[in-house]
Amino acid sequence: MTTLKNVLVAASALVLLGACSKPAEKTEDIRPVRAISLVSSDVDVNAEFSGEVKARVESRLGFRVGGKIVSRKVDVGTLVRKGQVLMQLDPQDLQLSQAQALANLRAAETNRDLAKAELQRYQELRSKSFVSQAVLDAKESTYKSAQANVDASQAAWRGQSNQAGYAALLSDVDGVVTAVNAEIGQVVAAGTPVVNVAKSGEKEIVIGIPEDKVETLRRVPDVQVRLWADPKNAVPGKIREISPVADPSTRTYTVKVSIPDSLAEAKLGMTAVVQFASKTPVPQIKVPLTALFYEKSATSVWVVENGAVKLVPVTIGGVAGNDIVLSSGVKPGQTVVTAGVNLLKPGQKVKILGNDLPKAAK
Repeated sequence: MTTLKNVLVAASALVLLGACSKPAEKTEDIRPVRAISLVSSDVDVNAEFSGEVKARVESRLGFRVGGKIVSRKVDVGTLVRKGQVLMQLDPQDLQLSQAQALANLRAAETNRDLAKAELQRYQELRSKSFVSQAVLDAKESTYKSAQANVDASQAAWRGQSNQAGYAALLSDVDGVVTAVNAEIGQVVAAGTPVVNVAKSGEKEIVIGIPEDKVETLRRVPDVQVRLWADPKNAVPGKIREISPVADPSTRTYTVKVSIPDSLAEAKLGMTAVVQFASKTPVPQIKVPLTALFYEKSATSVWVVENGAVKLVPVTIGGVAGNDIVLSSGVKPGQTVVTAGVNLLKPGQKVKILGNDLPKAAK
């Protein structure tokens, strides 16, 4: 009996304590989200492709004769002038061939001079009728043959002289060395590329585009180029060449875009972005794919007004790169949630992350 009494007393005390304590205050649920401010634009960015800055003319130079390399005068990055020696072959064998050709020429000239002297003597004898016309004709034929041998020997000597001169590899343009493919002591065949030289002057950006966009981008008039090192500075470019054949490894088509000389900060090998854009008949509003909210086969977006969100149905007008084009439902200047759309409910208070509200892509 006493135990039951004690239990009742303890229960009564707990009830009194609960009645005296204050009820817990409810905290307002404010959910952090990311959002953008909508803008409209009549510029439709069809595609962007990254590429590499290259010289419009880059030559792969090689010796016109074979031999052993005995001297290398340049390194990668060396600025060269037209006519400057880049590499040198061992010229000994070529010089010996040149000397042999010269000796053959001298022998041919001696034979010609002898035939000429005999022809002159026989012409005098013929004038006195001491020899027949047939003998004189034979001497004239001998002289002409000797002269022909001189001409042939002279051509051979000039050819061997040129060959000896080819032992020195000269730059045919003003430019910069971009690659060295051979070293001292290496034996190379005629025509083997040993040095790459990029010509100074006009530069271009080389990109690869997929086959389903070749014809579309070919007709785009507005081409913008910007360097990865300076993304805010966009300059106009011009499509110079589109390869008619796809690259066998990447299955993309090589496109060369010329850039103006005003883009002086463009260095060979830099990464650049080429943007193809065209005008649309009416301004468009674009949002990221993450801004769309799907419910009951309807597509909507969360619009932020006075710190709370409301669900607004929208109509999708198409796709532009990684963004979605909205044709109705929203208007420029509205704020749309882009992250966390599946965790919201109508009227919920939200806090936009970040100090500056970003704008939608134009």
